[in-house]
This record gives sequence, structure tokens and C-alpha cells, in this order.
Amino acid sequence: MREFFKSFFASLLAIIVAGVIGIGLIIGMIVGASKTLMDKDVKKSKGDVIMIDLSKKIHEQGATNPFSMLNGNSSGYGAGLYDITKALKAAKTDGSIKGIMLKLSAGPNGWATLQQLKNALADFKTSGKFIYAYGEDITQSAYFVATAADSIYLNPAGGIDLKGFATVMAYFKGTLDKLELEPEIYYAGKFKSATEPFRADRISEPNRIQIQAFQNGMWNQFLEAAADFTHTDKAAIHQLAVTGAVQFPADGLKYKLISGLLYWDQVEQRVRAKTGQKESKDVKYISMNDYASNEKNDGKLAENKIAVIMAEGDIVDGESNSEVQIASKDLSEVIRKVRLNDKIKGVVLRVNSPGGSALASEVILRELELLKQEKHLVVSMGDYAASGGYYIASNADSIFAMPNTITGSIGVFSMMFSMDKLMKNKLGVTFDEVKNAPYADIPTATRPMTPEEGKRMQNSVDTIYALFKKHVSEGRRLKPADVDSIAQGRVWTGTDALANGLVDGLGGLDRAIASVASLAKVKDYKVVTYPEPTDKLSNILKKLGANTGTDEAIRSAVKSELGEGYEWYEKLKGLTKMNGKAMMAMPFVLKVE
Repeated sequence: MREFFKSFFASLLAIIVAGVIGIGLIIGMIVGASKTLMDKDVKKSKGDVIMIDLSKKIHEQGATNPFSMLNGNSSGYGAGLYDITKALKAAKTDGSIKGIMLKLSAGPNGWATLQQLKNALADFKTSGKFIYAYGEDITQSAYFVATAADSIYLNPAGGIDLKGFATVMAYFKGTLDKLELEPEIYYAGKFKSATEPFRADRISEPNRIQIQAFQNGMWNQFLEAAADFTHTDKAAIHQLAVTGAVQFPADGLKYKLISGLLYWDQVEQRVRAKTGQKESKDVKYISMNDYASNEKNDGKLAENKIAVIMAEGDIVDGESNSEVQIASKDLSEVIRKVRLNDKIKGVVLRVNSPGGSALASEVILRELELLKQEKHLVVSMGDYAASGGYYIASNADSIFAMPNTITGSIGVFSMMFSMDKLMKNKLGVTFDEVKNAPYADIPTATRPMTPEEGKRMQNSVDTIYALFKKHVSEGRRLKPADVDSIAQGRVWTGTDALANGLVDGLGGLDRAIASVASLAKVKDYKVVTYPEPTDKLSNILKKLGANTGTDEAIRSAVKSELGEGYEWYEKLKGLTKMNGKAMMAMPFVLKVE
């Protein structure tokens, strides 16, 4: 028996070692493939019609993903918004590209991202090359982008939305009451609705006012796009939505919202006619990811450089543990690196963030202020540059936003949960303590805050709010009273922010780059992006280094099960980690659909 166990464990060890070596070889092969794909001498993907799939998430910055090769992405590269706009500009004069096909479907992208894509497509169309759009079920957001096309085609049995915008908020006060879990909330700004789902059971009047305001702004942009495509006016399109006139595919054709009711094979016939391909041949599509991968190295050798620092995601303290996150330590190191690079003559900070930690925002702003002492700094705003996202933008030389950008939200909050009743009445758990100073146990979830402790918390929030407004007043050169009138936690569209002085102009990243180049007085320059494009494999290995395989498996299962609800789950989980911290954030991103 002793020899049996000896042999058994020796064999088991051999299997484990072999498994580790096998996994290492697999990872090595994937990494090797990834590096090969990124090599400039790799054979470029080919095709004469660029396919853009609106169901795919578009991040600010591209990422290498060797696993995507399994899904037909031959380059292993996921194009970011900057990559896409640059690629579309190159495609205008690329003789091998005959046109673009837009695949219309529901997608996860924000309205400002879609607006920048639409503008880039409109610019491409000036080349005289065709743009076709096709969908089986066309959402309003997809239709908005599609209006840049020459023709929009809908499946005869499909659907098209024209119904107006709605923003749905979830409220948890009733759940907390049932659980006897008491939120303790402190906030500054009457429009600061970040904590509203926990202290109310419906939308407050100030919040309703601001939601209606930015809905109307975005709806106006949608109406302009639809009216331009249909060659009618905004009032006529609005009336179609109000009366619910568009219910069936034939209605879309009747009101000229679409160009035809066709099946996919019929659309491809038209593409073949445009590209001169024979009926028996397949259309030679190239995905936007592959085409952008071909074009991401522009070959410029200019000595002067303009840096674009990408800041996307929630703002958190310290180091990042997520693929899309603005971590104060990580971003500060990037800003410092850019500041110390003498070849970089100007900097654009690209912000796409609903905010987050007040402390992290202040740490990042300090590094940006140091950078600004040596180089010109311009901010370009994406879907969101709100609360902490606006905080880090506030001291730039100039700020540009898209008309559909959600910005502002100049306000602060802090929140904790008292769980003593929940633990005692539901689980029979009680707490007691010994302390040698009155505030030794703060923050705590084991008992409610006393009035004096609550006053201290509110004072802290008010102090940070005053600092926020001071930064905005100085950075935007506005009177304190004027800042106070447009602060109060209120969110604004980019169009409204231009009117009230929070931004300097409307436009995308290209306008911000041109602006900072002008300020720096450089004409011949190369654009470089920071931080380095992410690698999906490296992110996976990083996560596995910080979490067990079980953690990752559970997270993946929850995400798969909840679908779009996973975003709410992540936000709720993040709230539990606040524990009395001052926050400049929109924890529940306001979606307009």
C-alpha cells in the first residue's frame, strides 16, 4: 500500500506538472500569435467593403485580443473610437475600399460615441464612395447612425423604432425598508441624484427637470438627423413619434425613414453592383477591427508629438483592477511620463467617465496641473464627463464636448448603510464595542450615526463641494455665483454646457487635437496615445493573479445570467465599498433609449 501511494502521488505530480507546462505552452502560443499579429510586417487583412457592426462595444482605445481570432477577427485587434475615426479618414482615399456596410442592431454604445461615428461616416461619404445600412430590427440609436448612409434597408419582417426617448430609474428604498437596512446619506447639490434610488421611491422634481432637459437635447439631435435623411422637418418626425405612426416595416417605407424593404441577399446584390463583383462571388468584406488594425500605424516620423491620454471608466483610488477604469495611481504615472517627455508638445485628455472617488479625482487633477505648467492641455469629452469626470477636466486650456455628451454633475455625496436592525431582527446578531475616543469607530455599519457624527459627515461633503466649485471657477474663469447656479449636481448636454460656459466648443477628438496643436504652435506632428493599448490576455492573467479561478467563474456566470442588469449589479456592489468616502459620481448612469 505504501508503494501504491508513492506511485500514485508521483503520477499525480507528473500530471499536474504536465498540465502547468501545457497551459504555459498554450498561453505562450497565444502571446506569440498576439505579438505576431501586432508586427508591422504581418500580412494585412483584405476586403473592399468595410463592415461596421453596431452591436459591438466601442471603447475609447483599441485593445489586442488574440482570443477574438476564434470569432473571425483575423487581426486580433479590437478597434477603439479613435482608431475607427482615423481609419475612416484613411478609407476616403484608399483605392482598395469601395464603400461601407453598416450592420444595424441594438448596441451598448452611448449617444456621444454614436454621434462621433456618424460624423466620421458623413465625412467618409464626401469621397463619393457608398454607405449602405441594413437591419432586421432597427433601434433608435442604430437609426441615428444610419442616417449618415446613402440608403437604409430593413428586413421586410423586421422592425424599426420611432417612439421618443425614455429614461427608466430603479429605486431601492422599498427593498432597504423590508430588510431594515438604513442608508445614511449626505450630499451637496439639489440636483445630485446619485443617492436618490436609496432615499426615495420615485424621481424627484429636480431630477425630473434635468432628465427632461438632456432628453430634449438628445431628441433634438435625433430629429435633425432623421429630418435630414427623410428630407422633411423635425416637427414632422416628432409627430410620427407622438402618434405612434410607425409600427410596421411598411410604415418606415411610407414615411421615407428607410430606402427599401429588402432581405440580406438582395442588399448584397446592390453591393455587388456598386463594387463590380460577379453574382457568383462573395462580397469581400473587411471588418472595421481588421481595417483599423491595418491603418493604426500612420507611418509618420515627425519629431514633434501630440499625446492623447485616454481616461475611460469609473474613477477609483490606487491601481486598476478592471479593463476599463481610471485608477489614480496608474493614470498619474501616465500623466507624469507624458509631462517628462520633451518630444510631446501638447496633450489632449480624452475623458469618458461618470466620475467616482473624490480623492482619486483630486490626485489626478494635481498631476494634470503640473503637466499644464509645462505643456498645453485640452480636454475632449466622450459619452460622459460628469462629476469626477468633469473635475479632472476643469483646469484645461480648452474643453470640447459632443452635443450629446453628458457633463457637469458638479456635486458631492457620501453614503453608508447602518445594518444593526437587519442583523438583529433578521439574523439575531448584535454588536457591542469598547473605544477610547468618541469617533474611533467611524465609519461603521454596526450602528446608526449620531447627529453630531452626521454633521461632521455633511461638513466633509460640503467642504469638498466647495473645493469642486473653486476648481471650476478658477479653471473656467467664471464667477463663483455663476458656478453655483450651474452646479448643484445638475447634468447637462454638451450643447447646454457650451451655453453655460462649462465647455468651450462642440466637436470630437479631432477638434481637440487640432486645438492643442495650434496652442503649441506645431504643424508637423505625430499623434501618440497613452496608456499603451491594452492586451486582453494580460488583463485576464492580471485578474487571475488577484482573484481565484472560482471568483472569475462566478463573475462570468453572474454577468451571463444578468445580461444588461450586470451593470446595475456592479454599481450596487461598488456602493457597498464606499463606506463613507466622499464621491463625485453618477453611480447609476442615466440611459436614454
